[in-house]
Amino acid sequence: MLQAEENSGIILTENFAMYPAASVSGYYFAHPQSQYFNLGKVAKDQIADYAKRNNLSVGDVERLLNVNLTYR
Repeated sequence: MLQAEENSGIILTENFAMYPAASVSGYYFAHPQSQYFNLGKVAKDQIADYAKRNNLSVGDVERLLNVNLTYR
């Protein structure tokens, strides 16, 4: 509708990150009691469990959570 890629030169990667990386856009919501948290590292058994519960392949989950894996 906005033809954003054509008008801005910004595209979304397969993981929905904006490219080029310096591009920033988003909606921000705040609440006085909100807190940031880190996901931390995820083990292979946790990946397998998450994939099973969400009907995804282990490979897809590993690709999506690659920076959080304790292995590879």
